[in-house]
Amino acid sequence: MNMDKIQITIAMSIYIATVVGIGLYYAKRASQSSSHYLIGGRSLGPWVTAMAAEASDMSGWLLMGLPGVAYWSGMGEAFWTALGLCIGTYLNWLLVAKRLRIYSHVAGDAITIPDFLSNRFKEDKKAIMTIAAIFILVFFIIYAASCFVGVGKLFSMIFNTKYIYTMIIGALFVISYTFIGGFLAESASDFLQGIVMFFALTIVVIFGITATGGLSSMIDKAKDIPGFFDIFSIAQPKTADGVQLVENNTPAFLEAINLDWLFIISTLSWGLGYFGMPHVLVKFMAINKSENIKFSRRIATIWVIISLAAAVIIGITGRILYPDAFLTPSLSENIFIKMSTDFFFSLLAGVVLAGILAAIISSADSYLLIAASSVSKNIYQGLLNKEADDKVVLRVTRLTLLVISLVAILIALDENSIIFRVVSFAWAGFGATFGPIMLFSLFWERTTRAGAIAGMVTGGATVFIWKLLLNPLGGIFSIYELLPAFLFSCVAIVIASLLSKEPSDEVKKEFRLVKNYKAV
Repeated sequence: MNMDKIQITIAMSIYIATVVGIGLYYAKRASQSSSHYLIGGRSLGPWVTAMAAEASDMSGWLLMGLPGVAYWSGMGEAFWTALGLCIGTYLNWLLVAKRLRIYSHVAGDAITIPDFLSNRFKEDKKAIMTIAAIFILVFFIIYAASCFVGVGKLFSMIFNTKYIYTMIIGALFVISYTFIGGFLAESASDFLQGIVMFFALTIVVIFGITATGGLSSMIDKAKDIPGFFDIFSIAQPKTADGVQLVENNTPAFLEAINLDWLFIISTLSWGLGYFGMPHVLVKFMAINKSENIKFSRRIATIWVIISLAAAVIIGITGRILYPDAFLTPSLSENIFIKMSTDFFFSLLAGVVLAGILAAIISSADSYLLIAASSVSKNIYQGLLNKEADDKVVLRVTRLTLLVISLVAILIALDENSIIFRVVSFAWAGFGATFGPIMLFSLFWERTTRAGAIAGMVTGGATVFIWKLLLNPLGGIFSIYELLPAFLFSCVAIVIASLLSKEPSDEVKKEFRLVKNYKAV
């Protein structure tokens, strides 16, 4: 290992040691109860809530996936995706955060999303809880696998080692401190990771624009590639067997593809996913006071806007500076790593690259923890062993976390996975399964248990059907599966609710109490 790699290793090791230290610090508090382990006893402050929510949301997708899309095909898809996410972030904090914090407390002091939905409709037979837990388990395993792919790509490129080994080592690191410290460790480390991610993105984008000759020069050079710097077009690399061709020492592009309204609406629909993201929603439930949410919303919105804009610009500047460095969509996701190692002296590069590691583990820990809680709290205690005490639930949570992690590692063995595409499918799954029912549960008194079940099943099933069966047909079916699945879920909720018996007086009374609640 040369001196440059040694310095990078030192910087990243210090960061890793810090995160492990956070896990050890919170280990005792995490073991007090399943509530402390899974939701931190509702004790998060506004800064930690905001940063933890956004850091756990973005993952390696922000520093690898999104820049990779911009590097490969230009502004079009990346811009509209980022815009949809900015809008979705703001609306989720504005509409959902405060009411969910209050409602989850009033409805049996729920500490997981399946708990909340089940308590909201006062169900005796835990159908809603079971369905919600199963969908969470499936989609979070996919999500966690995408994170492990990211950490494997990061370390294999930095240290020129075999992907499979670095992926497994990175996964074991995430598993270890999540296993020990639970939600408080995850949230505190996510706060730190949000700061590191923000620093990494901003410093790389500043150096990237400077290296291209300034903002005007960057824009002019980007426009030389057909459709590359046009939000209404997608650049189309000329490929053979999935690899971009290089002609006369220049990467070849075909004529740009013009975006139609259907593609733009479809891509903007990424923002709808926020209403159904359990790892974000649980942060709303965990804030110490509902009146702190307004301040958290401002922090989160500013962080997201700047971070997403920086990620897209990094992809654009990366293509200008390294036009033929990455000739496949999968390899394009390494552009942030390439720029970091080239721009900075090794120790600083290690700090910047820790931003990628921060993005990855800040999401993976949330995914693993919530997936494990869906099994232990909602399936094991909710259905199989209702008399299980809190210590047993805590042990089952940790055991489940290990099993889920193993499955995610097995899925992540394919190093050719494209992080952006893997995340987009899981994002659609959560958005369509939980987004509509969360909104209807919080804001429509007439929503019934039957409507909740119909909405979740319709949304989740539509994502699979649209993606696997209809999307390959092209045309209107080529739109992002989240949009039709979200709409079909809404329709299913309304129809099933109107056709079923009205909610009980107890459910209505609780809904009105929450509606008029001032603070918790």
